[in-house]
Amino acid sequence: MKKYISLFLLLFLFNLSFSQELLANIKVDAQSLGGSNQQVYKSLEKSLRDFINNTSWTGKKLQNFEKIKCNFSIVLTESPGGNKYKGYITVQSVRPVYNTIYESSLLNIRDQRFSFEYIENENLIFNERQFSGKNLIDVISFYVYTILGYDADSFQSSGGTQWFQKAQQIAQNGESQNIYDGWKQIAEPRNRSQLIREIMSPNMVQLRSLFYSYHRAGLDNLFNQDQTSAKKVIFDGLMQLKTYDSNFTQNYYLDLFLITKADEIFNIFNSGNNGEIVLGDLKQLLILMNPKNTDKYWSQWKQ
Repeated sequence: MKKYISLFLLLFLFNLSFSQELLANIKVDAQSLGGSNQQVYKSLEKSLRDFINNTSWTGKKLQNFEKIKCNFSIVLTESPGGNKYKGYITVQSVRPVYNTIYESSLLNIRDQRFSFEYIENENLIFNERQFSGKNLIDVISFYVYTILGYDADSFQSSGGTQWFQKAQQIAQNGESQNIYDGWKQIAEPRNRSQLIREIMSPNMVQLRSLFYSYHRAGLDNLFNQDQTSAKKVIFDGLMQLKTYDSNFTQNYYLDLFLITKADEIFNIFNSGNNGEIVLGDLKQLLILMNPKNTDKYWSQWKQ
């Protein structure tokens, strides 16, 4: 928990507002493809960087210190020809924590079904009034709005709904086209359409409420002189995950939350000073709902 942010970002935090545009880092890895024309991949990086960072996604003009920090990492594994590519994309975003130098991970997702067409030096343009039909633009735009939604949800209860709605529209268009992988809710488990459908589902209202309280009432107060009250807020929120214990194995949104937050949750309560919190109860719940991290995290907690 030792990442540094600028003085400007600290001043931004003081205003307690949330940013709605991105400061994205882009990385394209095409080592497995070989070939002599490596310039096309540098061109792809630049096209995506310009597209994500220069597009007005929300209609607001913000300074760099106000923007959401995020990463888009693309690994290309196939090039069938005709400017076509296949691979996977990892999307990450972070949120600053009030009155600290710490940044909390909000989203960390690897999308294994990423295919698209790209021509070197192609100018990528987003038009929210018209479905592009270009999977590169559609996938990136989907994750941009998902990032915006996650960020806004962490500062205001259900504050990201307007951005999630835009992501949902892109997903619906992608699924209706039935051309590219990654959009089909039925044939492809844990796809983009499933994620946004779950986020927008009335059944997920409690998880979205937890997401807000975890960050705004919990993390943003965690480094005050009295940490126990903030930890209690986080603990109580996490214990509400019992609501989903009957279907958590099929819940992509919930699983993604636990995967993204596992390290942070472990460190919050592993530092001691937990007051009257019964850590064993949370330990038991997380072993059930996030078993893949049992050995690494949950079994390491001392009662």
